[in-house]
Amino acid sequence: MQKPPDERVRSYYEASAGPTPGHAAVVADGSARTIVVGGGYAGLATARGLIDRGDRDVLVVEAEHVGFGASGRNGGFVFGGYSLGEASLLRQLGADAARRVYARSIAAVNLIRRRLYEHAIECDAVDEGVLWANWFRDDSVLRERAELLKRHFDTDWEWVDAARLRGMLDSPRYGAALFERNALHLHPLKYARGLAGSVVAGGGRVAEGTRIVALARDAEGWRLRTDAGHTLRCERVVLCCGGYLAGLRPAIDRSILPIATYVVATAPLGERLAQLFPGTRAAVYDSRFAFDYYRPLADTRLLWGGRISIRDRSPAQVAALLQRDIARVFPQLGAVPIDYAWSGLMSYARHEMPQIGELEPGLWYAQAFGGHGLATTTAAGELLAEALCGDRGGLADYRGYGLPWAGKPFGFLAAQATYWWFQGRDAYKDWRESAR
Repeated sequence: MQKPPDERVRSYYEASAGPTPGHAAVVADGSARTIVVGGGYAGLATARGLIDRGDRDVLVVEAEHVGFGASGRNGGFVFGGYSLGEASLLRQLGADAARRVYARSIAAVNLIRRRLYEHAIECDAVDEGVLWANWFRDDSVLRERAELLKRHFDTDWEWVDAARLRGMLDSPRYGAALFERNALHLHPLKYARGLAGSVVAGGGRVAEGTRIVALARDAEGWRLRTDAGHTLRCERVVLCCGGYLAGLRPAIDRSILPIATYVVATAPLGERLAQLFPGTRAAVYDSRFAFDYYRPLADTRLLWGGRISIRDRSPAQVAALLQRDIARVFPQLGAVPIDYAWSGLMSYARHEMPQIGELEPGLWYAQAFGGHGLATTTAAGELLAEALCGDRGGLADYRGYGLPWAGKPFGFLAAQATYWWFQGRDAYKDWRESAR
């Protein structure tokens, strides 16, 4: 019998992360040299980057709890690249800048590995790569991307033909795949908590349950007011709120669309999980625009995510949708029981790249990671930490990806229409191949 998703514990990650370490709320006026608003990956990576550079007077302020937003709800994939594809990066930036931008995402993957080790962050990490599996029979999209990565980005993804892939994944769905070895997957909420713990251990501070409701500058610097009426002062502020907008600067909030994606965790599958992944423990995503992404979990569950929507559906609706998607890839599972189902908001910009920069003197921001956040938030944190410590050179490559108006409320309709168009295009291609 299928277990209904628990409305009180919507996320498998919350249910499995163990007791929260907890960080006290702000209960009095205070100050720090740097205040970071947002306790997700971008904010925590910025704080950690400052501490690594010897600047420990940093306070991270989170309205809910560490990892509350997309940072604690995502698929847990750690790999290079951005929401914007590599071919578009080349066209828009030119070869040299595109290589630098892409290389920062790869460096971030390696930095996450190092932080897991150096700070003893236990987050169920599986360092066995990621498979990009082709949904279609036409393998040109794989070959073209592999060639482009090798030629322009010095990145070599391994070709996996149909026979070998079937020995790794027991699914008739895919024709071939590319294997990205320099990638891993992990428990995202445990990682966020561990990163917050490393901030505190390094001399920084983290406050949960503290919402910033006003932000102003005066002759003494920046003044932030909390929802409890306390005043915090600092030299510089970093806004890292992602899809959960803080309402502190219209220029920042209006430049992104908060878009929902859906994730489920099945009931434990026991030996059946090993049968689905007979030759790999890699995470998997496919070659469609709105792709499935999934990975095996240590307790023999299958974690599965997918779809893009402007609607934040209920757990029951999410479970029903993704249960059907799982059956398309692994028909032998049938209507697999779903124990946990949830959704979360990601921040998207029209240009499909992160927005990283300084809005006005001393007011910085990092957002719009568009579903590619574990590595790119880390890269953003490093860029901001460098800039706050005096080296602004790296930001130049991102200057063209600013804060254009996202077109709200009409932007939501445009985003949904774009998704439906690409979904329809992929469905038509799938139908044509089946008809042949």
